Amino acid sequence: MTAQVLWFHQYWVYVALGATGFVGLWGLVPAAMRKKPGRAFGIAVAVAIVAILVQVAAGVTLYVSGLRPLNGFHVFYGVVVVVTLGLAYVYRSTLARNPALWYGLLLLFVTGLGFRAWSNVS
Repeated sequence: MTAQVLWFHQYWVYVALGATGFVGLWGLVPAAMRKKPGRAFGIAVAVAIVAILVQVAAGVTLYVSGLRPLNGFHVFYGVVVVVTLGLAYVYRSTLARNPALWYGLLLLFVTGLGFRAWSNVS
């Protein structure tokens, strides 16, 4: 089971970072044009957040099963992703005032954290 979760964690990162990066950039376009994002953007934000949370859940599963990265910063960045998304949830009414800008920046920040975690795998 651990081998399958490790494989998933190693390859789902492409989906998670691709989704958060793409949707983050997508959010900046209507924000720059001072337009409200459509319903599709809201759905895409939800999908991107779920994708990164699935990645974190796979990492937690590996950690609990005893398979840990040699570099502790990998885990640190995973924790920061969860804290960041938790804070975004707490402040969701504030983010809703300009959703394209704030969710776009949030997802780009999470993408950056994901790349930092990925670079600290060894």
